[in-house]
Amino acid sequence: MRVFKASVVMFLFAFLFATVSATKLNVPRLRLSYKDLLSSNRSSIFNGHHGQLSLTAVFLDEYHDRLFLGGKDVLYSLTLGPVSTESKEIYWPPLPGIREDCVQRGKEPQTECANFVRLLQPYNRTHLLACGTGAFHPMCTYVNVGHRGEHVFTMDPTNVENGRGKVPHDPSLPFASTFSGGELYTGLTADFLGRDSVILRSMGGRSTMRTETDQRLLHDPKFIAAHLIPDNDDRDNDKVYFFFTEKATEAGDREGAIHTRVGRVCANDVGGQRVLVNKWSTFIKARLVCSVPGPHGIDTHFNQLEDVFLLRTKDERNPDVYAIFSTISNVFQGFAVCVYRMADIREAFNGPFAHKEGPDFQWGAYEGRVPYPRPGVCPSKITNQPGREFGSTKDFPDAVLQFARGHPLMWRPVYPALRQPVLVKANIPYRLKQIVVDRVEAEDGQYDVMFIGTDIGTVLKVIALRSVNSLETEEITLEELQVFKVPTPIKSMDISVKRQALYIGSPAGVAQVKLHRCETYGKACAECCLARDPYCAWDGASCSRYLPNSKRRYRRQDIRHGNPVLQCVDQNLNEDLDLMEDKVVYAAENNSTFLECVPRSPQATVTWLVQRDDHKEEVKLDDRVTRTEQGLLFHQLYRQDEGVYICRSREHGFTQTLARLTLRVLHGETLGELLARDDAALSDPFKDRSGVGYRAWLPCSAYSRGGPVGQIGQSRSWFKDIMQLIGPSNLPHVEEYCERMWCNDKLRRKHKSMLEKYRQAQESARKVRSRSSGERNRTPRDLTAWE
Repeated sequence: MRVFKASVVMFLFAFLFATVSATKLNVPRLRLSYKDLLSSNRSSIFNGHHGQLSLTAVFLDEYHDRLFLGGKDVLYSLTLGPVSTESKEIYWPPLPGIREDCVQRGKEPQTECANFVRLLQPYNRTHLLACGTGAFHPMCTYVNVGHRGEHVFTMDPTNVENGRGKVPHDPSLPFASTFSGGELYTGLTADFLGRDSVILRSMGGRSTMRTETDQRLLHDPKFIAAHLIPDNDDRDNDKVYFFFTEKATEAGDREGAIHTRVGRVCANDVGGQRVLVNKWSTFIKARLVCSVPGPHGIDTHFNQLEDVFLLRTKDERNPDVYAIFSTISNVFQGFAVCVYRMADIREAFNGPFAHKEGPDFQWGAYEGRVPYPRPGVCPSKITNQPGREFGSTKDFPDAVLQFARGHPLMWRPVYPALRQPVLVKANIPYRLKQIVVDRVEAEDGQYDVMFIGTDIGTVLKVIALRSVNSLETEEITLEELQVFKVPTPIKSMDISVKRQALYIGSPAGVAQVKLHRCETYGKACAECCLARDPYCAWDGASCSRYLPNSKRRYRRQDIRHGNPVLQCVDQNLNEDLDLMEDKVVYAAENNSTFLECVPRSPQATVTWLVQRDDHKEEVKLDDRVTRTEQGLLFHQLYRQDEGVYICRSREHGFTQTLARLTLRVLHGETLGELLARDDAALSDPFKDRSGVGYRAWLPCSAYSRGGPVGQIGQSRSWFKDIMQLIGPSNLPHVEEYCERMWCNDKLRRKHKSMLEKYRQAQESARKVRSRSSGERNRTPRDLTAWE
């Protein structure tokens, strides 16, 4: 019975998710390839000095205008200049003898027994803290990066410290860290075997702090991010937040269940005096929920945390927390982006603690008396009361520390804003791995533009529009950028609002990509408006960057609705559209043919009309005539198909004509007659049927296959194919077309040279005939074929 219920629940989950994903179906409005990005000067790639970077760490330092990279046995410093990127390299291998010892312990020489740089943090204004795995012997050093405005990048290879507790031994294990006040806070596995999962504070003047070895605190965690976020103006209340996934101890009989957590410790925590000595006394954690609400209380949960980004605001105490989640279900693969408010996170930490009386009891909210000061709070002026002042956590009563040790989990989870994700994707051919967000001011409000990196080297540029009268959100994928030439997982993403650029790291290298390039959307007001990009607006002449404080009054932008009819009412909606010119397409009767028409936006709906005798009607689709994403396909062409075909696109209620194609059908008997003439021509290219001289067809194509005299017959089948595709109803135009397509300058020079030799030979023959027969001033008639 339990198995049946589980199956029903899983079915409901899959059905609900499929329903949600169908309503969220979204394709990128613009896809830009690797070549497109390079050719438009929107992207540049750094692959390292030796062609293989093996990137493992990135730090964007906007104070020094530098990008610091760490890889396998190497460090790089790149300047962020707008014209060219200057780079410097430091070779940093493991200590002598360590690599050999690593191999003897059974580790892989290439993928494990090297110094993979995992940590790059600013130590002070002139030095960088760098830590690497050191071939399973973690080590750290300080890199001199100089003062602002100079490009210094040096390191003393003898000044190396033990890096244990700062980075994992294994280069493949995840970890998270943040550096503040001269102290490093790290969540990692700190031992050689990768079993001791801890949150550590090291460096600085205070003693090292760590979590206890207790599965109630951390149960096989996977650390994703760490950030210091102040609670208020009292710096004694500063807390470090860790975001991670772990096995859920409160999941009951659901063995192996994974939950995402947000945990925190006080920055001024120094442990207890008798209990929790040099152990965190303020560590508490809460569950982060990211789910799609469903009927009858059945939600689709996304439990596996992939990445976290803090969108900083003017209020440093209240950033928005963006997080990517994935499913761990065997039924379907899905991803979601949820946004959390710090107020909701703090409310969960101020709520009841989770409690379980014994092994056979259920989890519930703790209803007993909570000791003072409340476990999880920091010793500060706010905590202190008259007669009950605590200078540090060492002054906390033992009862407080014992309670904190036994109740690290909060009962209430943290839900996202509006209790649902801002983005959901299911059954897609890639995984969402990294996210950064930029808050952009637009004409009609403020928008958060999400840049999401995938495991195939692409970046999605997405905004989520919230409905005014409901909780529903509309996902709009503005662009899909193929950042790297070959599919490669994106490992890191950083955003520079100052430079309006992304810095994207992968094993193949690092890419700098501009956040926007408005002219890519087109040259007309309608196209700029349909793009719905908060960065871009129509300025009366072109699609350009929207600046809120600009003095220009003529700005057309409509992110919420993308309605060019309203925004571009006084503009020529189709101005400068290159696709508007009429084209003639020739095709042979009973053959197949194709009319191409691809809209700029994959989100547009295409309609085909046919015009005959000033009468327009929609093209009737059946087994013979089908519509594809690239155009209209005739599997078998009839005479009555001849006419003017009009391709129109419709997007957000706006309709525009993309192409007008005149289809001319070549009748079967006409084609046979022309091919017969072709056979005669190919048998003797220098004479027509009257013997007066035949104008040879497609001279370039004939010469390209070896010349008209020797091998022209080889072009016969090729010539027939071309005639079938283009049609010979207007033969001079056919010849002109082929000349343009196949006759390059080199061939023309070759033809000219051969023709000149032919002229000379004919002139010599004329002189001989003139002397023998008295025929003077005779011009060879067959020369007219090549002139």
